Amino acid sequence: MSRSDLVELAKRRGYFFQSAGAYGGVSGFYTYGPQGATLKANVEDAWRERFGVQEGHREIDAPTVMPEPVFEASGHLDTFDDMLVECPECGASHRADHLIEDETDIEEAESIAIPDVEDLIADHDLQCPDCGAELAGEPVEEFNLMFETSIGPGSSSPGYLRPETAQGIFVEFPQLAEYARNQLPFGITQIGKAYRNEISPRNSLVRTREFTQAELEHFVDPTEDVPDIDRVADVELTLYPADKQEEVEGVEYVTKTVREAVEDGLVHEWVAYYLGVGKQWYESIGVDMDRFRFRQHLSGELAHYAADCWDAEGEIDGDWYELAGFAYRSDYDLSKHDEYSDDDFTVFKQYDEPKVVERATVDPDMSYLGPEFGGAAGEVADALETLAERDRAAFEGDTVTVEVDGEEHEIPTEKTGFAVEEVKETGEHVMPHVVEPSIGIDRAVYAVLVHAYEIDEVEGDERTRLALEPEVAPTFVGVFPLMDKDGMGELARELTDDLRAAGFDATYDDSGNIGRRYRRQDEVGTPFCVTVDYDSLEDHTVTLRERDSTEQVRVPVAALPDLLEDLREGERTFADLDAPAPEQ
Repeated sequence: MSRSDLVELAKRRGYFFQSAGAYGGVSGFYTYGPQGATLKANVEDAWRERFGVQEGHREIDAPTVMPEPVFEASGHLDTFDDMLVECPECGASHRADHLIEDETDIEEAESIAIPDVEDLIADHDLQCPDCGAELAGEPVEEFNLMFETSIGPGSSSPGYLRPETAQGIFVEFPQLAEYARNQLPFGITQIGKAYRNEISPRNSLVRTREFTQAELEHFVDPTEDVPDIDRVADVELTLYPADKQEEVEGVEYVTKTVREAVEDGLVHEWVAYYLGVGKQWYESIGVDMDRFRFRQHLSGELAHYAADCWDAEGEIDGDWYELAGFAYRSDYDLSKHDEYSDDDFTVFKQYDEPKVVERATVDPDMSYLGPEFGGAAGEVADALETLAERDRAAFEGDTVTVEVDGEEHEIPTEKTGFAVEEVKETGEHVMPHVVEPSIGIDRAVYAVLVHAYEIDEVEGDERTRLALEPEVAPTFVGVFPLMDKDGMGELARELTDDLRAAGFDATYDDSGNIGRRYRRQDEVGTPFCVTVDYDSLEDHTVTLRERDSTEQVRVPVAALPDLLEDLREGERTFADLDAPAPEQ
């Protein structure tokens, strides 16, 4: 299968296609058709069930536009960049690291510093993919990926379309912690649109400018909370650690269970737990585990917020693509919002019994600080308080030095009101750490379609089918009358309505011969088809056909909903049913 084969099938069968085709199309934006929208929704529902319901986490829905200060605090304004090189002849913009990966044997060029990227472009004589002009000597620059907008009239209130759903969770942490009764650990999930102004979108759903993310932010006490590894201990992981990626010859994976990866210190325990959950989930929606791995980020490609990160990657057309990131974000996000905002992003942890502790305090003499430091007096007082908490020894001399806005200020110790007192504490404020599985829903959909695409033969004829898992297939059952005559059409329509009322995605089709209708549903990925024939009018049975094996059995109409439910839930397999009837 080539990528163009899948794209053609996706457009023809209503899975996805480039948006605004009537106006020439727009790069990086895709519309999901009737089949694709349902497949995508089914994948999202499966994610909610596994990462939300089964893990005991709750979901929110935050705005997609947020004010500029949010992204100043998060670091996205300064660090959310890709490497851009512009063609000197045609003016086309290209992502420099992708050019290197496409035209050389170098992988993960994103982790390479810009000067080295410029050297590689020159050393390999890389050319503009659009016009063939030489790119050697052209500057490689950082390009911020966020879409900017204005909130309200004019430009006085700048905002940005969120580049990740995570910030919508982080900025609401004080309120969300209240809902969780300030008890750690707790998790918040969100599924929604995110936006990145990609330099050169490509590979259909793999890299787009608007996409859907499913993210979980799991807030934990780093000193006490540990995952229940037993729940996924025996899940086997195919790991591609950073040190293995640096080896010159070949690709060497490390295969370990989740428990082994934790015990060997290869993966952080919280990250390893969610790698296990992630593998189970991807397998359940139909991603081929023979084309699936977890790759550790190299130091140069780690996001600004991540202490460690492993990507779930799927093999598509011989290349590996990121499907998800599993990051340990430590307290980066909450501490930044705590610093920049007017709210408290800690959780108060109550002690079992009060503790008597020594606490260093200051009570600065403002009658001295005011005349001495003017408008900076308040900041100097705050700096003295912070220093007392961090370093009591700094107050042992005659003077104390603090830094405010890069400038050092010296204060007589006697003017600081420094003292050490015994106080009774009932608890302490904890800055939670964050564990984040971040799933690209569009990429999951694309991987599912690619891995489900198969070509085989049925009675000597070539057949294209999507071997989609019943859990996510957009149409679960097709219902056909053998012919739309003698009451067969009416019975088939009635049966279709009954199956829909029972909660199945059912479609009615009487167009063309029965074999053509089967092939049409095979290509759409419908797991089962039901045919109403003359016998159905007499004995109230129908033919049930399985997509993958093409085998058929006769089943009573009355038993059909329960039977289909068992097949959908995995309670029974088609092989468990009665002996196959001859194919029609």
